[in-house]
Amino acid sequence: MKHYLFLCAWLALHFTLGAQRNCSTMELLEAEILQDPERLEKLESLEKHYLNVLRRPAELEGNRNIIQIPVVVHVLYRSAEENISEAQILSQIQVLNEDYTASNTDRLFVPQAFRNLMGNPSIQFVLAKQTPSGVATSGITRKYTSKISWGKTNDIKSAALGGVDPWNSSNYLNIWICNIGNGLLGFAQFPGGNPYTDGIVVDYRAFGTTGTVKSPFDKGRTTTHEVAHWLNLRHIWGDQYCGSDQVNDTPQHNAANYGCPTSPHISSCSSLHEEMTMNFMDYTDDQCMYMFSAGQAARMQATLMP
Repeated sequence: MKHYLFLCAWLALHFTLGAQRNCSTMELLEAEILQDPERLEKLESLEKHYLNVLRRPAELEGNRNIIQIPVVVHVLYRSAEENISEAQILSQIQVLNEDYTASNTDRLFVPQAFRNLMGNPSIQFVLAKQTPSGVATSGITRKYTSKISWGKTNDIKSAALGGVDPWNSSNYLNIWICNIGNGLLGFAQFPGGNPYTDGIVVDYRAFGTTGTVKSPFDKGRTTTHEVAHWLNLRHIWGDQYCGSDQVNDTPQHNAANYGCPTSPHISSCSSLHEEMTMNFMDYTDDQCMYMFSAGQAARMQATLMP
């Protein structure tokens, strides 16, 4: 009987993570807008800022020097497995730095049709060396929790609710690592939200490229995807049938793509064009997403510009 229960628990662990990508960022954004009408106004203001920056191409190009973002990783664990290693964390930082400087080796797999659309966000991520109070740090915090899973809420971002308060979101990218549960890989807060919930949350089985990661989400691309939301990118299909991600050079997708689609994957939208399934903002497996477009890179750059 014990062996049977162990088998059921093992199967639940592996299948709960899911065979398909699942990100609840847009769902949470919609909830924020319902709770606070001013949230939509801030998003609209951010969109105007982005469009204004696009009208100043010389300024945008002049901002192409590498932008460095300090990162603090908050690890919340109930078991030894959930208390991921420093090596696993460093492997994720490496992936972020490759993906956000267009130096990831798998970018060579981008189809010829999209080669001239590849973009370089020119962003580098470094683990914080100082706490907000100026004390030396590894950029990693750890906290034991009795919670089995956290779900798609901001409780993990509050010490009062058993989580960890964010470090000053004006100076750090806060990343919380935990067992999210319900098959969710991660979620992010879009720019302009509550500074006390700013940052991203990633499941411990989808963070980095070593340690506890589980295939097919073992290449660090969940974090690449969520950080892009944090920098104002939407899903490439616009979260509706043949929707818009508000980026001009990404082709219209009829819906999310999963797994590793065969190229070319043709859209069922009106123009029957090839979809950019290898884009970081689709829902494909980690090994099959490996590019941002130039328009997406410009959008993220604009978000970081005053």
